[in-house]
Amino acid sequence: MTDQAPDPHVLAPGRAPTPFTAEEIRAGCPAGRTIRLRVDVAGESPFHRVSRFVECDTAGATMERYLASADGSALEEPEVERVTWRDLQAHASFDADDTTIEADRIMTEVGELECLRYTVRDGTTDEVFWFAKGLPGMPVKLVTRTDGEVVATVSMVDNSLW
Repeated sequence: MTDQAPDPHVLAPGRAPTPFTAEEIRAGCPAGRTIRLRVDVAGESPFHRVSRFVECDTAGATMERYLASADGSALEEPEVERVTWRDLQAHASFDADDTTIEADRIMTEVGELECLRYTVRDGTTDEVFWFAKGLPGMPVKLVTRTDGEVVATVSMVDNSLW
C-alpha cells in the first residue's frame, strides 16, 4: 500500500473535483483583477455585476462587488468582503452524483476559451458552468435551465487588471 496525497481538487467525499485548487485561484487572482459580468434573468432587464480583488495575501482576499452600468461604472457603493482562497474554491464544489464534467471550447466576450463545462442537475433545474482553464476563479459563463427553459445567463464580459 502506498501513501498518496489526497486530490486538492476534491474538498470532501462525494464531491466532484473543482476546476481549480485554492492555490491556483490565489495565483490567478492578484490584487486589481476586475471581473465584469452581464446578468440576464428571464423577464427582467439585464444588468452588470463587478467583482474586484482589492488586497490579496496567502490566506485570501478582500473583494469588492457592486452593480455597474454597461461600461463598468459603479451604480452603488461596493460591498466589501474578506474571503479565503478555499472559500472561493468551495463555490465550485458540487455533489459528484449530480455533476458531469466535460472539456469544451466556447467563444466569449473575453475571447475563445478552453473550458471545463460542469453540468449540475438538481431536480428539474440544470446549471451549466464554463470554467476557463486559463482564468482560475469564477466561471466565464453560467446558464440556468428550469424544465428545459433558460431562466438565467451570466457571462463574463471583461477580465482585466486595474
